Amino acid sequence: MDPSLHRPAARRAALAFIFVTVLIDVLAFGVIIPVLPHLVEAFTGGDIASAARWVGVFGMVFAAVQFVSTPVQGALSDRYGRRPVILLSCLGLGLDFVFMALASSLPMLLAGRIISGIFSASFTTANAYIADVTPPDRRAKSYGMIGAAFGLGFVIGPLIGGWLGGIDLRLPFWFAAGLALLNFLYGWFVLPESLPPERRSPRFDAAHANPFGALVLLRAYPQVFGLAAVVFLANLAHYVYPSIFVLFADYRYRWGPREVSWVLAAVGVLSIIVNVGLVGRTVRAIGERRTLLLGLACGVAGFVIYGLAGHGWLFLVGLPVSALWALAAPATQALITRQVGPEVQGRIQGALMSLTSLAGIAGPLVFANVFAVFVGADAPAQVPGAPWLLAALLLACAWFVGWRHAPRHPAPA
Repeated sequence: MDPSLHRPAARRAALAFIFVTVLIDVLAFGVIIPVLPHLVEAFTGGDIASAARWVGVFGMVFAAVQFVSTPVQGALSDRYGRRPVILLSCLGLGLDFVFMALASSLPMLLAGRIISGIFSASFTTANAYIADVTPPDRRAKSYGMIGAAFGLGFVIGPLIGGWLGGIDLRLPFWFAAGLALLNFLYGWFVLPESLPPERRSPRFDAAHANPFGALVLLRAYPQVFGLAAVVFLANLAHYVYPSIFVLFADYRYRWGPREVSWVLAAVGVLSIIVNVGLVGRTVRAIGERRTLLLGLACGVAGFVIYGLAGHGWLFLVGLPVSALWALAAPATQALITRQVGPEVQGRIQGALMSLTSLAGIAGPLVFANVFAVFVGADAPAQVPGAPWLLAALLLACAWFVGWRHAPRHPAPA
């Protein structure tokens, strides 16, 4: 750690740097959310079922690339420090968004998503950075601030993307490129290193830099392995959002990019409220384990409401319920980081991101195809909410696993 980071004020400043770094990255991704499925739909001739399947393929490929690349990035950050990995991620994403803005076919657009998967490392490394600079008993609150960065990014990003997409479907990609490159410049000039040379891994750990080796690493920490299953199931359920939400909203409620952007903005506002205002208080009041279980239970209830909502206003009723799911992720991260030392935080976070990516390999295909089956011309029944109900079932399984494996008395460090 930079010696200056030993001071509380310096640690707070470093966390602010990470907050802004994550925020700008989320903004860059958020602006393309309302338009990417419609751009895919345009390339498929306007067939919504075909577009849904292609969106599933896009999500699967993106996650498969991340499954391979994130352990490498985690191991690199353990060996060479967090800062260079974050900077490389920001630069690569900025150049990739330029490529996607210029894409003239589905294969080109898909190639752009592959490049995005390679360089989307800042979230993984940001988690390790927080573990470097934050005492264990304050990590849940710090991870809640990162959740707030996601929420704020998804308030502003989709609103900008929906507005720009109403002008031109490619304009949000140019805006995202500018944000990512701005983030690179920001990090280059102000982001300090959090992992000093004496605390780094003595070598690049090739054994755990491949995704399967990274997953084996999790088995060395039994409590982490149990919580990792919660991470996997929760992320598998979460992939219902990028897989079908935009097309579902269009099909079910006739919401276009701008309406979708307003709903995503509402989701972001609620996420900020939960992460900033409730995570720290809830963990202090009931502990990390109960916070995890409460968050997952609210996620189950929210997804059931989404799946059964026949009208747009009913879907909106589920937003504040589902938003409380955001309690679960910071609590899970805090519990996990207590189980391992600083020399392996990057690899553990990389392994967890590999699990997230593994979930993403299956999730988009599963949810997109379930949606396509239940809205297509040969649908056995018109049940466009079926993917949300499947996601609710997955979160219910995550709740059970968390109840079994989340430690009742977490390790102090």
